Amino acid sequence: MISLATAVPEHILHQEDVAAAAREMFGKRYEAFDRMAPVFLTAGIRKRHAARAIDWYSKPRGWKERTAAYLEVAQGLFVDAANKALDEARITAAEVDVVVTVSSTGIATPSLEARAAQAMGFRTNIQRVPVFGLGCAGGVSGFAIAARLAKAEPGTNVLLVVVELCTLAFRMDQLSKAGIVACALFGDGAAACVLRAGEGGIAEVEVAGEHTWPNTLDIMGWDLDGQGFEVIFAQAIPSFAEANMGPAVARILDRAQIRMDEVDRFVCHPGGTKVLAALERALKIPQGGLDHERAVLREYGNMSAPTVLFVLDRALRAGLPPRSVMTAMGPGFSASCVALKRAA
Repeated sequence: MISLATAVPEHILHQEDVAAAAREMFGKRYEAFDRMAPVFLTAGIRKRHAARAIDWYSKPRGWKERTAAYLEVAQGLFVDAANKALDEARITAAEVDVVVTVSSTGIATPSLEARAAQAMGFRTNIQRVPVFGLGCAGGVSGFAIAARLAKAEPGTNVLLVVVELCTLAFRMDQLSKAGIVACALFGDGAAACVLRAGEGGIAEVEVAGEHTWPNTLDIMGWDLDGQGFEVIFAQAIPSFAEANMGPAVARILDRAQIRMDEVDRFVCHPGGTKVLAALERALKIPQGGLDHERAVLREYGNMSAPTVLFVLDRALRAGLPPRSVMTAMGPGFSASCVALKRAA
């Protein structure tokens, strides 16, 4: 990895304002709202960034409006994050050989990197790898894909861009516990990395892998209807993570003969406060040890795929230890893992 950068949209949602807006929109129509309302206080979130100002979400929106917002804002975030990563890597967009684009919160054909190509200044022969459907695991899995492509051709510049606009899935018409939790939890953002094999940089990938558990399709994902995405969240995610993440990560690391106790720092996707507590128990991390994760959750919410890269950015700024392991869970239900060794 040569560089890492992040970007967020301009609109800021303060949690107290979101809680008030949610009560206005759902309080009189959803009888379980009062029981659910404390989630806005316990989510561990102070503010988030959003594709649109808060008033936009108070009106019914269909696919056409949501898609228009996605195409506009996601393309802007792509350019912003990508240019920052390229500047940090001291290369130009014309020097990028492969671009991997990860996004699961909107549909774009042509995909985002094609739409941003002219503004970026990509070459006409750039290789494009758009990736959809990985959800919250997309930041780690996308990083692994980009790393494999870089390793396959040493010296090649691979640009990874991860963009998610989770707030565009907020629904007034869906009265459900999962919908209220999503309203309290999700934010928008983007992250970008430049990866190149054959030279130092910031860190190198030691091993990467995924694990998908059978018969778990209903734990996390999107449902689709005429109005847009509807979030699927199972209440069992924290308990599932606590019971299953440790063995899954251990098996992936074992491929490189890395023991769990040889990991200096886990860099985890902060799906929520309960998930973080479960991960600390599963990975045998001291309680409260996932401090960067909680800080990112507090300031940005759960942005899905790019969130773990925001955590990695904080870890880099604090001083990356000799060995770090990025982890995330996503639809499938699956776990993604990348072990990073700090460059000498």
